[in-house]
This record gives sequence, structure tokens and C-alpha cells, in this order.
Amino acid sequence: MAVNLEKLFPREYVRNDGVTLNIYQAAIGDVGCVVWDAALVLAKYLESADFLHGRLLQDKTVLELGAGTGCLGIVAATFGAKVCITDLESCLPLMQMNIGENHEQITGKIEAQILDWNSHDTLTSRPDYILISDCIYYSESVKPLVDTINRLCEPHTIVLCSYEERTSGNKPELQRHFYELIEATFNVQEIPQNHQDDFYHSSDIHIMKFTKKS
Repeated sequence: MAVNLEKLFPREYVRNDGVTLNIYQAAIGDVGCVVWDAALVLAKYLESADFLHGRLLQDKTVLELGAGTGCLGIVAATFGAKVCITDLESCLPLMQMNIGENHEQITGKIEAQILDWNSHDTLTSRPDYILISDCIYYSESVKPLVDTINRLCEPHTIVLCSYEERTSGNKPELQRHFYELIEATFNVQEIPQNHQDDFYHSSDIHIMKFTKKS
């Protein structure tokens, strides 16, 4: 079901230099309609010293998977990245709306595309970075997500994946299964909290870095 664009409210994202974005999200809806805390933590990491306070993103090619609102990709685009934010067709209007609402702050390029992890669609450009945030929700999507990451990665691609630890239901099992599959083809390391934003970090939100095994 598509997001109802008449029942949205903005969430402000303020860059460390004061540039302000308005990311619209739904009060009620599927998980893709909301800016989750793990996305904010990863977005703020893109502003950290590890990324030269965002300058490292200039002219880099960035792909966001399961973008939902598109928050992560839009932040990257405000630092001059060439960005493609992707999700299911139902999320496309919301992604396009958020791009339009923040076009004055975007100094790079950004587009929204439909990408179903169960399809074998490929994108024209191979990304320098793939961004993923809180996408491990449903058991049936874990392997398709891993397959998609593998398919779209080049040897030089860096994958940054943030997630919030959840103990309800089968969420711990899903997270374990995801990382078992990822570790078969990727080197995995956690970004320490002292490399993250001074304010936007949490002990139960993790940022993981994946690079292809040689």
C-alpha cells in the first residue's frame, strides 16, 4: 500500500553546520514510513571525522537500500554525493516528496528508484558506498537483502549498515542470520562509538562496515 502523502509530518534533521532538512514521515504506516533512530545515528556518522565532516562524500556514488523516507541518501546528497535512494514502489512517492522538499540543500545529485530485493534488477552505476539502516525486519527479506548487497557491490564498495538491537519476537534470530550470510562474502567490522557523533550514538545502535572478501 502506498504512503498517504496527506497524513505526514516533518522531522527536522539539522546538520552539524546548521543546514536544516525536513524529512516527512508517516504517523501511522509500515516500517518504511518512519525516520528511525538507527538512520539518524548513521547519518550523523557521515558527518564525523571519519568522513572529513561530510567532505569525503563529495562526488562519491552512494546507493541507499530500503530507503523508506530517503533520509540517509538525502543527507549524503547535501554533501555533494551522487545518490540513488531505492525501495519498493509503495515508498517511491514519499522518497520523491522528500527529495523535492529539500532540493535547495542538495549540492550533489539524487534520484529515487524502485528496487525489489526479490528481483534481479541491476543499477547502472556501481556505488562507492551502500547505506542500509534498520532493514532486518522480516525473515523472508533477509536472504534477498544479502543477495542484493552481493550483486551490487564492487571490490571497492564500502557498505555501512546501522541497526538497533531488538529483543522482541524473532528479531535477534533475524539479525544473527543476516550476519551469518554477510560474513560468508564480506569482512565485517563495527564502527566504535568514539568514531561516531558525540550526541547521536547509543549502546544498542550499531554501525557495521562491510567490505568484499578478496
